Amino acid sequence: MVFKAIISLCALTIALPLQARSLLDYVGQCVPFARQASGIPIYGDAWTWWGQAEGKYPRGHSPRVGAVVVFERTSRLPLGHVAVVSRVVEDRVLMLTHANWSLQNGERGHAEQDVTLFDVSPANDWSMVKVWFRDSDGLGSSTYPIYGFIYGKGRTAPELTGDKPDYVGALIDAYVAR
Repeated sequence: MVFKAIISLCALTIALPLQARSLLDYVGQCVPFARQASGIPIYGDAWTWWGQAEGKYPRGHSPRVGAVVVFERTSRLPLGHVAVVSRVVEDRVLMLTHANWSLQNGERGHAEQDVTLFDVSPANDWSMVKVWFRDSDGLGSSTYPIYGFIYGKGRTAPELTGDKPDYVGALIDAYVAR
């Protein structure tokens, strides 16, 4: 029994830095954050998650709460990016929770909860998106190609979404601020 408790404590210590009391206190890379938030145990650079999930986890192009969205590798994102869907607002707008995107307190790596993600693909198929960017306090001007969504089999972190997400703000971010 004591051995199991020690193993559990070690696993938690590896998953989150010592200073992190909750998932939202996390500071670091997007991959360990997404792994912890989604319960999907994939390792390696973010862009490799799509291929690694093949045959192990269902994948698709429709957002679902708890799914990991996998950004392709680009010149702006040389390692790709992964984030976890926290809310589906409507067909082309969702909220995600992720780490290492916007600057906070002058540094990258911080977790952000319920951030707007907007599907800007011509076919409305979630192949190209814009992401809310704290640095500019709105949707960034860049568009990013994504592979799609990986659907987990386990439980997601309880901090994945807030108690009062700003659905109206997400819609304004997406449709008015274009």
